[in-house]
Amino acid sequence: MAVSVHEVGKRYWLRQGAPATFQQVLLQIGRRVHTSPFWALREVSFAIQSGESVGIIGANGAGKSTLLRLLCGLGRPTTGQVRIEGRVAALLELGAGFHPQLTGRENLYVSAIISGLSRRDVTGLFDTIVEFSELGSFIDQPLRTYSSGMQMRLGFSIAIHVDPAVLIIDEALAVGDGHFQQKCLDRIESFRRAGKTLLIVSHDMATIRSFCTRALWLQNGHLVGDGPSEDIVTEYEAAIQHQEALLLSPDVESSLRS
Repeated sequence: MAVSVHEVGKRYWLRQGAPATFQQVLLQIGRRVHTSPFWALREVSFAIQSGESVGIIGANGAGKSTLLRLLCGLGRPTTGQVRIEGRVAALLELGAGFHPQLTGRENLYVSAIISGLSRRDVTGLFDTIVEFSELGSFIDQPLRTYSSGMQMRLGFSIAIHVDPAVLIIDEALAVGDGHFQQKCLDRIESFRRAGKTLLIVSHDMATIRSFCTRALWLQNGHLVGDGPSEDIVTEYEAAIQHQEALLLSPDVESSLRS
């Protein structure tokens, strides 16, 4: 079993009536702050076998990124358990795990060592990682000077070269240029064919259909679909079309005008 998620929930506390001005902040000093619970995930359970390629789909705010962060160990679930066997490499939102004031070289070392490599291992892989990223001399520039595409190049190159058992990718490939995107997709395909475990979050259903044999559908923090990617994606697309049709119905239009 590569990944096991059992009855996982993640709760955040949202502050009510957050101050909009500095004066309001001063006025609220010493006063009781009122909060309300928000469950980003609730009672989510699934298991992924080694070698499976799984897509995670759902609308914005469905809980996809929260789930990925828990899988990567960037936080703990409020309820339930998350277990992963083997080394995990992740390409989450741009800049995650990077420090903007450090150079690309320094971020490369820190990120790869956090992923489980020794400093000697990273030194041995350094030239290969930089060559794949195509950053060249920019590797010694501060990360704050990098474009979003350059950050993605560095993050993906590190993630794919630390020899993970589980690779997790969250939408970040969307910011790269066409040439590098294809380069990444080819490497993902090689990773998948090597029998490694792959999790992809994407709003591009063509990507889910191409790379994933199975899909998980999250909606409002709940797992509402789990099965063959073609079946789940078709159901998800039908639900979106139905929702769009309701929004465009005459009753809704007239209520909006009134």
